[in-house]
Amino acid sequence: MSKHIVIVGAGPGGYVAAIRAAQLGARVTVIESHALGGVCLNWGCIPSKALLSVVELGDKVRKSEDMGLLVQGPVSYDLAKMVARKNKVVATLVKGIATLFKAWNIEQVQGTGSLRDRQTVMVTAPDGSVRDIQADAIVVATGSSWPNLPQFPIDGQQLLTSQHLLDLDRIPASLLIVGAGVEGCEFAALYSGLGTAVTIVELMPRVLSLEDEDISSTMERELKKRGVTVETGTTVEKLERSPTAVTAYLKDGSQVVAEKLLVSVGRGFNSTGIGLEQVGVQVGRRGEILVNDRMETSVPGIYAIGDVVGKVMLAHVASAQGKVAVENIMGHETTVRYDVIPAGIFTLPEIGRVGITEQQARERAQAAGQNPDETIQVGRFRYAGLGKAQATGDTTGLFKVIAELPSGKILGVHILGAHAADLVHEAALAMQVGATVTHMAEMIHAHPTLAEGLMEAAEDVEGKAIHQMRKRMPS
Repeated sequence: MSKHIVIVGAGPGGYVAAIRAAQLGARVTVIESHALGGVCLNWGCIPSKALLSVVELGDKVRKSEDMGLLVQGPVSYDLAKMVARKNKVVATLVKGIATLFKAWNIEQVQGTGSLRDRQTVMVTAPDGSVRDIQADAIVVATGSSWPNLPQFPIDGQQLLTSQHLLDLDRIPASLLIVGAGVEGCEFAALYSGLGTAVTIVELMPRVLSLEDEDISSTMERELKKRGVTVETGTTVEKLERSPTAVTAYLKDGSQVVAEKLLVSVGRGFNSTGIGLEQVGVQVGRRGEILVNDRMETSVPGIYAIGDVVGKVMLAHVASAQGKVAVENIMGHETTVRYDVIPAGIFTLPEIGRVGITEQQARERAQAAGQNPDETIQVGRFRYAGLGKAQATGDTTGLFKVIAELPSGKILGVHILGAHAADLVHEAALAMQVGATVTHMAEMIHAHPTLAEGLMEAAEDVEGKAIHQMRKRMPS
């Protein structure tokens, strides 16, 4: 007799878990209160990339005359039409998930799910009716949400979340972004490209403070080139609102006046009000659901995946965790490998990364009693040195490879430039299978390609980069 798995949430973790469970022979029910695909598909990853792709195209058109392409008139944007296209893209992908559910006989239940006991999920439908669904195993995939901060009372008109910004039908004249993390920098690139006067305010001393310092500093420079005003090392102390503008008073004594304000300062776990306490599921001090390597909670038979477990809050990690959870439920022992997770940041230009930063590598070496100057070696190569980049006009960016000596183990790879989020997967695979920096350097790369930059950066670790006049080869 097949197991019945009930999954609460149909984001990138929940819907992937559902399909994998069905592939393994389970009977699957998915409970979702909003839309298939969750925040990522409907109000995050996909919508923002759909809009950014238009601005990226506009950037290319602006520089096309120098390349010999003559376009009459200035570049302008119809935001309403861009949003309509974005909505069509989202609808197509949501329909695709629904089609997959139908193909795998996955039951979809509209409503809000909460745990009644270790084998029962109570579902409250949109009309207020309640029903119980029995399960052999439960997967909680409720995700995360925008924080409710008293100092930034979201109203959907002037004070916005990223969800609101994705559905504007008119380009604002000015935008203040509070927070220069991934989301903040992506929206700064998007709206500055549309012609909005953008200001970013960030508490930390640099934008993208969790990224490698070379990448962070380069990104800050690129944002400023796009006309973005970057205010780091300060915070918003007070807000004043009028019918037409928001005035933010900063800790450093300055003030910013903007038509709209985006609050981009993290996300909160959707772990309250879903019955965790009632059944004894343990949560951490931040509200994250605690799980083991198999994605099982403190209550046998109840699993949790995705943002709500607070490990690595990325859509593709949620998907991987979803597969691991249901595979363990179905008797296939497996775990998630967290040390090799590629990630993309879709600023203009893009960022791709995997592994640790140079600073983290040096700190780890010191903690192990090693001299970082002797055991950590970094290779770099700039896009401008690539024939393909020169041919296409994509010369902004760099490749950075961090390796451990003398083993040659690749500790981290960081790329900023055209197609960086795609290119980084070569490095991720190398790290996954234990290839060394020498293996990456010696692998013959096709010419002319942007991927040659990874080869050259790997060669630069050993002072062997062909198209870089800097280091002398060891004798």
